[in-house]
Amino acid sequence: MSAYGRAMTQLVAVHGVLPDHRYPQSELTDLVAEACRLDDAQRRFLERVHRGAGVQTRHLVLPIEEYRTLRDFGAANDAFLTGAVDLGSRAILGALAEAGLTVDDVDVILAVSSTGLAIPSLDARIAGHIGLRPDVKRTPIVGLGCAAGAVGISRLHDYLRGWPDQVAVLVTVELCSLTAQYDDRSPTNLVASGLFGDGAAAVVAVGPERAAATPGVAGSAATAGSAATAGSAGARASARGPRVIATRSALYPGTFRTMGFDVGAGGLRVVLGTEVPALVAEHLRADVDTFLADHGLTRKDITTWVSHPGGPKVLEAVETGLELPEGALGASWSSLRRIGNVSSASVLHILRDTLVDRPPEPDTPGMLLAMGPGFSAELVLLQW
Repeated sequence: MSAYGRAMTQLVAVHGVLPDHRYPQSELTDLVAEACRLDDAQRRFLERVHRGAGVQTRHLVLPIEEYRTLRDFGAANDAFLTGAVDLGSRAILGALAEAGLTVDDVDVILAVSSTGLAIPSLDARIAGHIGLRPDVKRTPIVGLGCAAGAVGISRLHDYLRGWPDQVAVLVTVELCSLTAQYDDRSPTNLVASGLFGDGAAAVVAVGPERAAATPGVAGSAATAGSAATAGSAGARASARGPRVIATRSALYPGTFRTMGFDVGAGGLRVVLGTEVPALVAEHLRADVDTFLADHGLTRKDITTWVSHPGGPKVLEAVETGLELPEGALGASWSSLRRIGNVSSASVLHILRDTLVDRPPEPDTPGMLLAMGPGFSAELVLLQW
């Protein structure tokens, strides 16, 4: 591939953080059933969809008993601001430590979230909390949902192509539990209540000039995460971070109501259409094939796939649509079981897990992908 061998954006560290409060799916099923005051038939439906979600445990930003005390959207959003700054700060500091960099090295920060509102924006709040430089460039990314982790990497790449001597940080924070609507007994809300968890992740990236000038950066670390991250508590592991070769965005007309949130008096009310797996199966293969062909590759050349987990039906649609070999999305299935769907942060947790637990062969091509509101897809071509 022509892009290989050229100096490109280097992802030098990926760090995932999860809240301390971890619960089995069955306990969360009970919480939703009681809070929503479900009748027997609704309770049976809830139990069925929660069992089918493929999730065993999830992390919540608040202790489970405190969700019943959230009076309104304002109280939930206040909890979001506190939790998002804490988790986002921990994710960035962890990623910088793994990269061998400090807050003074950061030239630009992109902050991603779709599960709360922050004005001043989340990036400004985190910058003050951890002491980023006063001249740091800031960009908040809001409303891209589950696709935003992949979109954030794409925008880091865009920036560093123009500023190849700089250090850029992406932080994603999603506190999905705070968007729960306990007055909503619709099937959509009950299905969503079994999938989504809370968490954050950060990526440190450098341009090619910075990578060349910094000893050891090109082989920097990807961490196993905080003590709250699933796996060995507090473990640290190193792996070579990939380079970003190219990116591609796809927006599908006529799918506006497929996924997202409606904003009402009670806060953010989930929109989650049953057609999502069908859209993935219909569109993703052609988009991936066209993207790869532009770089002289086919799907068979991709050695490692890093996919947002969505839910079981979405992962099955990705596997079937792309004709992937058995086990190709093993890291995505594992992440879904252990922490649920953490919206934009999920694909970054899966990238970290891949680097630490399933390190690809050096200099082979990989693909990172995620889907989200719009309906849309974001593709990132990597070189391991």
